[in-house]
Amino acid sequence: MRKLLLVGWLMLPIGAWAYHEGPGQDRVAFEAADAVLVAAHAAFDAGDFAGAVEKYEAAIGKLPTGEGAVDPALNYRLQLELNKARMKASQLPEARDALQTLVEQLDADTKADPGLVREARQALARSQFYKTWLMRLEGLDREAWEPEIEAARQNYRLLAEQSKDGEQVAEHQGDLEAAIRLARLDIEDLQGLPLPGE
Repeated sequence: MRKLLLVGWLMLPIGAWAYHEGPGQDRVAFEAADAVLVAAHAAFDAGDFAGAVEKYEAAIGKLPTGEGAVDPALNYRLQLELNKARMKASQLPEARDALQTLVEQLDADTKADPGLVREARQALARSQFYKTWLMRLEGLDREAWEPEIEAARQNYRLLAEQSKDGEQVAEHQGDLEAAIRLARLDIEDLQGLPLPGE
């Protein structure tokens, strides 16, 4: 019995070393990413959107990369927050493309949180709306900007149809009406309006 206890006691450092080299490294990576995420949220709240984008990208880069190391929901949430910051940091084309990919991934994931899917779709619709506004101000032909506003309109309509809360339905219907108005506005009237804020 003593020999068994002695062997067990001597094996303890080997077990600790194995934990440190395996799952312990993932924990260290999560702690490093968490520290950067706190800074990213603080930068976003302070209005430093370019700094927030930089910190969100750094946090995503610090996450463990092993199979199953990161919960897909966490990855989706970080991608969404990164692209919301990109929209505020005047990186609309990159945000719009990344949000399109994110929504496609979420739609394909049957385990994805429906609230996160709605939030990502709403962010995508906003990016499509703002991109259309800018494309129209740049003087692009209707053939160039119409698919973009049509996609925004469809996303807003889907959000309005799927919402169960009356306030959310009203918000999405208002967004849908704004997208329809944007498509119908004459360029002279559009140029007289202030740029929408995101």
